[in-house]
Amino acid sequence: MKVTCTIGMISDVARSIGGAHVNVTGLMGPGVDPHLYKATHGDLEKLSGADLILYNGLHLEGKMADVLVKMARDVATVQVTETIPEDLLRDPPEFQGHHDPHVWFDVSLWKYSAERIRDALIEADPAHKADYEQNAVKYLESLSELDTYVRERVATIPAEQRVLVTAHDAFGYFGAAYGVEVMGLQGISTAAEYGAQDLSRLVDLIVERKIKAVFVESSISPKSIEALVRGVEGKGGTVKIGGELFSDALGADGTPEGTYVGMVRHNTGTIVKALS
Repeated sequence: MKVTCTIGMISDVARSIGGAHVNVTGLMGPGVDPHLYKATHGDLEKLSGADLILYNGLHLEGKMADVLVKMARDVATVQVTETIPEDLLRDPPEFQGHHDPHVWFDVSLWKYSAERIRDALIEADPAHKADYEQNAVKYLESLSELDTYVRERVATIPAEQRVLVTAHDAFGYFGAAYGVEVMGLQGISTAAEYGAQDLSRLVDLIVERKIKAVFVESSISPKSIEALVRGVEGKGGTVKIGGELFSDALGADGTPEGTYVGMVRHNTGTIVKALS
């Protein structure tokens, strides 16, 4: 069965649960920003030729919304976040009444999406229902273990040091789930630009609270965080770049960060090492 997915996190779950019965194609590879992504002619062929399309929704694939609506007329198209209870979704005021789409940073929420992907595979290919269900049981167990791992590792950071500063505000679910204060230079979507006032506000906060590290993201230019570091130094403070986090895209295929579980473990380890 041909399954086309928008982001790498969804592609990885589809492969894990689909196993030998699926041929998964991901549209957005390592380092790609889904907020700004525009479908190419080749993408349209991959979408129209699929038996099943899986996408995140919640306005993550903002510039692809119209394309996905059109594809849904001819191809089974599923929003993998649609079964997450609405009261568990974040509603940041700066996101103009929309939910925060970065649900995969709370592993317990991503389990809802994994279950929805399992059900979508079964709906499209009922002949292999038993295999999809069996694979899903194993995968969901791995997510439960991952959730516990993140919780235990973050708890080792001294409480006053649990402040995560990144290029854009993608880690809100991570912060809410695991007890970390999160601040982004840009808003929820990278389509929202930051200004001198945003930079100055964050510089002052880092200096005042003696925050040890800030983080770049694999899918966003490091220039904004580098400017933040220079601003802190200009105010007589010291802050380091604590490492690269994977926010809206997985790492390269064949690397640990190229899977959802590996990406979350990498991010957690990088955060804990830099802030402890």
